[in-house]
Amino acid sequence: MAAWGRRRLGQGSGGARERKSTMNGELVGTDCYIVHEIYNGENAQDQFEYELEQALEAQYKYIVIEPTLGDETARWITVGNYLHKTTMLAGTACLFTPLALPLDYSHYISLPAGVLSLACCTLYGISWQFDPCCKYQVEYNTYELSRLPLHTLTSSTPVVLVRKDHLHRKKLHNMIALAALVYCVKVYELYAI
Repeated sequence: MAAWGRRRLGQGSGGARERKSTMNGELVGTDCYIVHEIYNGENAQDQFEYELEQALEAQYKYIVIEPTLGDETARWITVGNYLHKTTMLAGTACLFTPLALPLDYSHYISLPAGVLSLACCTLYGISWQFDPCCKYQVEYNTYELSRLPLHTLTSSTPVVLVRKDHLHRKKLHNMIALAALVYCVKVYELYAI
């Protein structure tokens, strides 16, 4: 299967590697992969997805994707970001609500928030954690975008992904969800008896 994919990639591939070494404001020594949207057959969409997958696994610093596949990828990353943020906010609400409200009422907010945090963390862990796309974010910074070789594209609205290290963010994400789980279990043990 991998050899077949490599053969497909070699035949009229729409992807391009860019190594820039200029000093006129462009990035020096940048790893940038461009997934061009060129429809040259009935399996063009599969070829775009394969090229994107290869670029993600190769861990390029920047990946530029032309619109159709780029929009889909940006939505996938956005959903992962929402799950992460919901985990963090709901877990924090679960842990700090008992400090802000009387104990008689705090359980009505902290327990559902803890369950929501745990559910979002579990869904993120199952669906996003091992996806190579979760190591990327959509780049909106116009200064960074101006430093990329976007002039070679046929589209005026590409999606630019930038690789970011989220190890500490994921550790904090998991610790907050775990703390929320421990809190919910303790509250359940107190009131179940």
